[in-house]
Amino acid sequence: MTEPPPCFTPNMLPACCCGETLPGGGLMCSSALRRYSETSPTVYYKGSNSTHMVVLRIRNVHKRKYALICLCIIGFIIYQYKSLPAKRWRMSRKVGLSANTSQFTLEGETFRIIGGSVHYFRVPRAYWRDRLLKMKACGINTLTTYVPWSLHQPEDGVFNFHTQLDLEAYINLAAEIGLWVILRPGPYISAELDLGGLPSWLLRDSRMRLRTTYPGFTQAVNTYFNKLIPKVVPLQFKNGGPIIAVQVENEYGSFAKDQGYMLFIKEALMSRGISELLITSDFHSTLKFGGVDGAIRSVKLQKLNQRDVQELTALQPNSPSLVMEYWPGGFDVWGDLHHVLPPEDMVSTMREILRRGMSVNMYMFHGGSSFGFLSGALADPSYRALVPSYDYDAPLSEAGEYTPKYHLLRDLLSRYSMEGDSLPDPPALHYRETYEPAIMYQHLPLWDALSFAEGPFKSPKPLNMENLPANNGNGQSYGYTLYDTSISSGGVLKSCDHVRDRALVFVDRRYIGLLKRQNQELAVPDGEGQRTLSLLVENCGRVHRGRHLDKQQKGLVGDVLLNDIPLRDFTIYSLDMKPSFIDSLYQAPWKSLPENPTFPGFFMGRLFAYGYPSDTFVKLPGWEKGVVFINGLNLGRYWSIGPQQALYLPGPFLNSGINQVLVFEEQEGDYRVQFEDTADLGMAAEIQ
Repeated sequence: MTEPPPCFTPNMLPACCCGETLPGGGLMCSSALRRYSETSPTVYYKGSNSTHMVVLRIRNVHKRKYALICLCIIGFIIYQYKSLPAKRWRMSRKVGLSANTSQFTLEGETFRIIGGSVHYFRVPRAYWRDRLLKMKACGINTLTTYVPWSLHQPEDGVFNFHTQLDLEAYINLAAEIGLWVILRPGPYISAELDLGGLPSWLLRDSRMRLRTTYPGFTQAVNTYFNKLIPKVVPLQFKNGGPIIAVQVENEYGSFAKDQGYMLFIKEALMSRGISELLITSDFHSTLKFGGVDGAIRSVKLQKLNQRDVQELTALQPNSPSLVMEYWPGGFDVWGDLHHVLPPEDMVSTMREILRRGMSVNMYMFHGGSSFGFLSGALADPSYRALVPSYDYDAPLSEAGEYTPKYHLLRDLLSRYSMEGDSLPDPPALHYRETYEPAIMYQHLPLWDALSFAEGPFKSPKPLNMENLPANNGNGQSYGYTLYDTSISSGGVLKSCDHVRDRALVFVDRRYIGLLKRQNQELAVPDGEGQRTLSLLVENCGRVHRGRHLDKQQKGLVGDVLLNDIPLRDFTIYSLDMKPSFIDSLYQAPWKSLPENPTFPGFFMGRLFAYGYPSDTFVKLPGWEKGVVFINGLNLGRYWSIGPQQALYLPGPFLNSGINQVLVFEEQEGDYRVQFEDTADLGMAAEIQ
């Protein structure tokens, strides 16, 4: 027999304890009773008349405890099942999104697509959930995203679907949050990306015909789709996933060079297991040229007019009407103004689209950033490169902040909530911070960094960057290329429009002028003996749209003449500014910043972020043109001509403590880099 602990009388029991009346009239704290019962097979209490009664009471306490735990577990499972649509989406379903009547149906029930575009490759992965929760809280029920081939296959035979490019994780996150998904896998996507999202190594083939059934292109598409499509097939609606529709190519009506091409892409998708509703998307003026049998057509627009609706209805009279892209704003190009659409115009058009019973996808709901050298360019009426910001004047700003458009849109969409319930509360905003400026304290001239670049490559004639034997034979995709050659006299240097896109020109490392599309001649000063003529050529971004995608090679794409004689015997350096190159520069012979540093060059400073790093914006007043790297990550270009005057720096890109700030400046610097808590996209102009 085990001696029991002392019993408590009622007036001895602490207020925080609980007890039970024992047969002998004493009280024992329930926790003491529980502890003692677990160590004693039989418990006796002084004054007790029945040992069995006490043992039975202890057993009943345990039974009640276990029953309560079981009820809690069951309740939690039921709550998860009810609150996470992704759990239900894992169930098998036979009927997907259908377009057989004037309205879409999903699982046989009337369904209106109220979509929003957010590109996973333009949003730091750490912020994916935040942006999608904000979308859900606005009343959006469907996420749309493009899939950029150029990022997922940066080299022929090399694929990347990890970390920032983990498409499966992004789609699963959308499902978890309660969003359906329309996938837009291309292969051409436009999206204002360099070459419309096509990989530049395709251009190594001098006979390449992009977006056609040219064998060199179709073979590359098949190889890519063999990797991509099996990743998304299990995520389709009929397989229990959130993907309810897949878009076939993009805007082919405005290209339309090959009648068999769209059929090839459709079959390439279906033969690999795509079984959901297929969609094509075009401008109203090219709707009739971009479709393919077996896919519903949709339209892109910014202002709704009767003609758009009539043309769409005439082509498919018994199908639902879908605005696959309604543009609440637009993108910006260097040297222009920041384009905005008044919030009242946006909500007015959205209200009319919904009033007509149409489905709609807002492109973009949140634009994000084209980090690094991802931005594309326009060709017509003249070449103009895009800025890194993809803010798009969207309901969520580039940094994920709520705008007046967001609140107006949320108020409108709250009336169309399918559940009939109030919308979720919008998530709290991330904190933004102004940090102390980074003072540049070290300097590295470009010429001293060449030993860390890939190359040099020798060529009797100029080679465009795509055909350089760089990156394992895949050529150079982005950045700068330096061409060195020898000259023995001065004279007139003519680019013959073969510079793509800008060339800083040097003689014996001294800057003498600029060649570009609008400035194709330059005077070279006379000098004695052999001198080195250098052209630092920048790829400012390949055109992302139009009928001349095949002609988007960069660097020197033909002969450059000095006194009408072609220059020959080049030494070429590839300066793609990839992370591996930037990391290698830390081993370079940096020197303390001189009073008159050499340009172009690299400048190094430090940003101190204490505690958990916050979002901020990089501003470079006094600097001319270049690129900013934070901890080796390429934020993008800056250029004093604007409109964009600040680069978005997300908190997840920063470390707590010391952060390396590296700036590549072409011509002029202030030697201070500022970090402020407000964006600056430039002087605004309303879209007409």
